[in-house]
Amino acid sequence: MAFLLDAPGDRVFLLGQIDAVKTQKKGPMRKTTKIKLNQLIGTGILTLATVVSSHAAEWKYAMGEGLEDPQGIYATAFKDFIEENSRHTIKIYPVGSLGEETDMMEQAQAGILQFLGQSTGYMGGTIPEMDLFTLPYVMPTDTAQLDYFFKNSKVVNELLPPIFREHGLELLSVFPEGEMAITTFEPFRSPEDLEGKKMRVMPGSPVLVETYKAFGASPVPMSWGDLIGALKTNMIDGQENPTVWIEAYGLDDLTNVLTYIGHGHFNASVSANKAFFDDLGRRDKRLIRLAAEHAHGVVLEEAQKLDAYGLGRIVRTNPDYQIVTLTEAERAPFKEAAETVQASFAEKSDTNKKLLEQMLADLEEAEANAE
Repeated sequence: MAFLLDAPGDRVFLLGQIDAVKTQKKGPMRKTTKIKLNQLIGTGILTLATVVSSHAAEWKYAMGEGLEDPQGIYATAFKDFIEENSRHTIKIYPVGSLGEETDMMEQAQAGILQFLGQSTGYMGGTIPEMDLFTLPYVMPTDTAQLDYFFKNSKVVNELLPPIFREHGLELLSVFPEGEMAITTFEPFRSPEDLEGKKMRVMPGSPVLVETYKAFGASPVPMSWGDLIGALKTNMIDGQENPTVWIEAYGLDDLTNVLTYIGHGHFNASVSANKAFFDDLGRRDKRLIRLAAEHAHGVVLEEAQKLDAYGLGRIVRTNPDYQIVTLTEAERAPFKEAAETVQASFAEKSDTNKKLLEQMLADLEEAEANAE
């Protein structure tokens, strides 16, 4: 049982059982979670202490997705925890509210924003080490292994936080959003089939460019805001995203085939401005860590549901849409091509090499221990 000492003007709460009260939003699985904290002593379920400070503040939280997407689910759970357990409030700025992803990163580093939720793929341009999570055929597709990895990984919990601090950020969470799928106008089953195809990739990530070159395609870095128009006008031949995004934003209506090649997951991170975080008292720091831990658990559960139900809705609402899963034999040449991308990442710096080696060790542990 953890306790924080009382102080003048503060009230100490012993947090007992957390009852998750889920509120339905748009769509059958678009849910967010609001917590009710019962002041129960001795329950043994969750006995963590936090403090409601007498000094209230409004904190700004921007993210690269909508409120009903995985990053939005995390942000809402984080906000609810903070506001249930302090006098602080959080204002959430969904995707597009404050510009592009690079704009939000700059604002977070400058301290204009206190919190930032962003895809790891976008972060590679600012924090090159984050391209680790974009490497093809490194992350598993098994959700139990992913959950174990993101909760227990030494890469996430020990090696990355100091790197984030060098960039003016305090890392709070890294979590998976769903398996990456590739949507195209024509089916493909080999790198030769992708030769010359213009594939949109997230801007800012050298690894994504290298990956699609290795896969035989012609990668086109492009912002999310330009993607829909590019598909409508055939400026590109395809793109990749997790299924939840493909369904939610109608990308299946703009292409003809969705293909799973098993090459990776879409991951996101949440961080705080370092100067802001460092200036907080230990009670507020503890509060933020607890909120991040709570939100992490919520999004791991809900993101899996969103991904599965997204695919189900595509099957029901777009029955003529082709959904292809490559066999292990068909994936083999893609995996072989991916080895050059992995090697290139490791060769760029000793830090990259250390991160990749530790990630592989962490993933081996996750495979052995995941339930």
